[in-house]
Amino acid sequence: MIKKKKIVIKSTSEDKNQPGINFIRNIIDQDLNNNAFDGRKWSGRPKPFRDQCDAKPDTTSVRTRFPPEPNGYLHLGHAKSICLNFGIAKDYDGACHLRFDDTNPVTENEEYVQAIKESVKWLGFDWEELMFFSSDYFEYLYDFALEFIKKGDAYVDSLDSDEIRRCRGTLTEKGIDSPFRIRSVKENLEIFENMRLGKFKEGSHVLRLKIDMEAPNLNLRDPVIYRILHKTHHKTGRRWCIYPMYDYTHCISDALENITHSLCTLEFEDHRVLYDWILNKLMKYGILKAPVPRQYEFSRLNLSHVVLSKRKLIQLVEEGHVDGWDDPRMPTLVGAKRRGYPSSGIKKFCDRIGISKSDSIIDYTIFEDCAREELNDSCQRRFAILDPLKLVIENYPNNSIEHCIAGNHPKLPQLGTREIPFTKEIWIEKSDFVITPPKGFFRLYPGNKVRLRFGYVIECLGYDVDEVGKPNTIYCRYFSESKSGSLKSNYHKVKGNIHWLSMQHAIPCTINLFDRLFLSADPSKIENLLEHLNPHSKKTTKAFIEPSLKSAQIGDQFQFERHGYFILDAINDNKNSFVFNRTVTLRDTWAKDRKRK
Repeated sequence: MIKKKKIVIKSTSEDKNQPGINFIRNIIDQDLNNNAFDGRKWSGRPKPFRDQCDAKPDTTSVRTRFPPEPNGYLHLGHAKSICLNFGIAKDYDGACHLRFDDTNPVTENEEYVQAIKESVKWLGFDWEELMFFSSDYFEYLYDFALEFIKKGDAYVDSLDSDEIRRCRGTLTEKGIDSPFRIRSVKENLEIFENMRLGKFKEGSHVLRLKIDMEAPNLNLRDPVIYRILHKTHHKTGRRWCIYPMYDYTHCISDALENITHSLCTLEFEDHRVLYDWILNKLMKYGILKAPVPRQYEFSRLNLSHVVLSKRKLIQLVEEGHVDGWDDPRMPTLVGAKRRGYPSSGIKKFCDRIGISKSDSIIDYTIFEDCAREELNDSCQRRFAILDPLKLVIENYPNNSIEHCIAGNHPKLPQLGTREIPFTKEIWIEKSDFVITPPKGFFRLYPGNKVRLRFGYVIECLGYDVDEVGKPNTIYCRYFSESKSGSLKSNYHKVKGNIHWLSMQHAIPCTINLFDRLFLSADPSKIENLLEHLNPHSKKTTKAFIEPSLKSAQIGDQFQFERHGYFILDAINDNKNSFVFNRTVTLRDTWAKDRKRK
């Protein structure tokens, strides 16, 4: 077992324009130097398939593939594989196939197929014409299975699943031969053909490879390669009632598609011997010709405070612990998109953590930092008041309205400016006023002066409190010559600078604030996962935003000054109320908040 440890990841490449160096790229470089792919011209491949897959010239030297199972939505762990496979294909002027591993009609459907395609494209990758399904090869897989039977390398087993599991043995105990292992080739062919014709009920028979029940690697102990399922398949309908298993299907699909490097996560490392065994047998039969694909394993993504098990994510969705697959708290790509994580930030994150065989937990703050870096460069700035407190400027004309000029981005003057209306009554944040200030508090308190950002300098004259003694209205005076940008604005030296909104013009909105979905840093290791759900992972609050946001469209992103980065999630029917999701704060606040609680 590989021991996990928490590590800090630095960039994989000193030159950000160059791909990160890793052991897989070293392998590919060595293969190219040794001309390992010479002769890969589809010789020996089934001719009908050749016509289907020749959309890309055969001169391509490097072919990878991203092979998701369409039984759920893609998550951040898949993003690492997507970036690796498509990235390598691009960097080596090769091709990356999108292939759906659709061999289980019980859990797969077209909804997931479409969602996966959209997520891959959202990340910025394109498979062009090279999209395939394992179900494309069902006829070939069946014909190859017949060859395994004819050569004495496969047999039909009529033990039930529990008996097969018991006879398989353990890591310390040898397996036991099934009594059906000695069936004749003729009998095996007859039963297997009747399995395809639907003459048997589910669970009555399976097809197994005949390898070695005493092999130290359990994957070689006569693995099951076909089972009976009387289910409708999302692509082939009711045409098949037997379906191939993943280990059998995957390596053959790779070979049929002329994949050069089959890149898998470490949990498939022990399966590589079976991958090679199947392909070597097919070469021995004369069905395939060398060179065949090679499998290489890399560490999967383990992110702190996140669960990436598809089974557990399905549980969260189906039991209503989250608001669907695209809940912004979910680690799915649709959830990340809805929360506002930029695809460029996810790709930067995958590059930063790199590719290795070291199984480790990546701190979630690294993922957030990558998002901040991208959003800081791209997001225009806006004002929002999340916890409003009324402020009255007593010496400002009652019905006067003027506009303050605010820059849209402090480092990108080409993005221009906007006008923010200024009136006698404004909103400020409750946290920007205290009655008795602590040491180092430079914002508003009785007798103190602050600057209203892009506006005037004001001085606090007094305040009203509610029935429980909390301030509910602040009274100030302003200095008319102190407006930002005016000739005398610098005459007023103040240490505090706060943001604000005109009460008359502010637009009401709903803000969703998100936190870690799980309190535990490694929830995948917890037996009862639900006990560690963070009860404060989502907080919804009513707030106000500046009037320039009235023209914002769903998906637009902004930095709300001092609050973080936000994305417009929804607009109600009258387009006068908005819902924003906070993507990430301006800096990491998780550790500080945990200590406070």
